[in-house]
Amino acid sequence: MKVVFGPVSSRRFGRSLGIDLSPSKKQCNFDCVYCELEAKKAQEKQDEIVEVAQIISEVQMTMDKGIEFDFLTLTANGEPSLYPHLDELINSLRQIVKNKKLLILSNGTAVLDQNKFQSLLKLDVVKFSLDSAISKTFYRIDRALKNINLELMIQKMAEFKTKFQGDLVMEILVVKDLNDNEEEFIALNNALATISPTRIDLSTIDRPPSYPVKSIDEEKLYELSKLITCAPVFLAKRNYKEQKLDLNKEELLKFLHLRAQSQIDVEHTFNESSKILLQELIQKNEVKIIDLAGVRFYKA
Repeated sequence: MKVVFGPVSSRRFGRSLGIDLSPSKKQCNFDCVYCELEAKKAQEKQDEIVEVAQIISEVQMTMDKGIEFDFLTLTANGEPSLYPHLDELINSLRQIVKNKKLLILSNGTAVLDQNKFQSLLKLDVVKFSLDSAISKTFYRIDRALKNINLELMIQKMAEFKTKFQGDLVMEILVVKDLNDNEEEFIALNNALATISPTRIDLSTIDRPPSYPVKSIDEEKLYELSKLITCAPVFLAKRNYKEQKLDLNKEELLKFLHLRAQSQIDVEHTFNESSKILLQELIQKNEVKIIDLAGVRFYKA
């Protein structure tokens, strides 16, 4: 089966050319209740494996066509870090996509394997998931293999960040009545403060899930996001209210000091005079623009 797809346009990572490291079926050490793939018992290893040569051949053919993209993204019908030839693949991709960024969308368990830990250090951007920092909730949502230790995984994620030269993005997916409360988010904020990621992506269910679970509404998601104070938070999908923010200089600086705003948030929530004021403050170096793994943020 074909492994290369796209490029697709992503709010989180720009134009992304995907590599599916499990194109024929779901192969994952999680069986998340919110996953859009079919429910399937978690597994420790892949039993259907794509050859590195096939992947490299498909990527090279895409490159030869001159197709434009920003990120070459390692993903899978399941967990891409289960791919047994991950290190060889990353080294080979480096040889043919030298001016593109390499990204993996992982559930984070790779940090528990020292070889995979080292392999991921060679990437430009790594996205890990962390749906709960409380073990009971973690297993209820992610239905992970029982030998996966949440506390150790968080510790190893923090260690990974200290050694990683690229951008580490953490993702939280919120499920109604499971991790949608203050206790969960206080625990998450404490864990994420230890990990110290570049940015945090927060979302809820937006595709039909494999189990009978539900999303939360946008307003509650936004309120929960305020409990994450250790890094900039990006809400990938939001339904913005009609009312726009009309801020003076003092209000705008205070607002951006307390909470960095993404470019998408500014476009949808600031009125025109606030946007003009923002540009003036940028020119005066009172507000800085920070690119966090492909998403632009404004910070005072």
